[in-house]
Amino acid sequence: MEMNLRDNQKVIVLPFEDRYFSKIQQLNKEEGWTNLVENNLNTLNAWRNSNVALVVVREDGEIIGYIRGFTDAHISLFICEMLVDKNYRGYGIGKQLITYVHNLYPKTRIEMLANRSSRTFYERQGFRGFYGFRKTLGE
Repeated sequence: MEMNLRDNQKVIVLPFEDRYFSKIQQLNKEEGWTNLVENNLNTLNAWRNSNVALVVVREDGEIIGYIRGFTDAHISLFICEMLVDKNYRGYGIGKQLITYVHNLYPKTRIEMLANRSSRTFYERQGFRGFYGFRKTLGE
């Protein structure tokens, strides 16, 4: 899928390949998502085993965003992570990524966890808050 940004730049959405992983980790590090960076091999395997795994690439090949998740294609579409490079926020990339993925699986409802700083973005996209829990083994 091709996206046209508001400044007439074009980007393309492509399926994940291992060659994109180092840039994904760089974006994660810049965002402060240290758990994903520190657990490098597990994060790579998560990408390899996700049935929703897309990157946003500029014309020069630079990765400026991604979305990763999984779906049963009928009821639930869970977005694990979505991240857009800080220099490209406000261009509509996140909104277009969500719309694109949801159109691939139109029967589903989107589920995700988000931090406080992204709450307003998701509310503007029509998402409503819900209560959830998280626990890792050993907690």
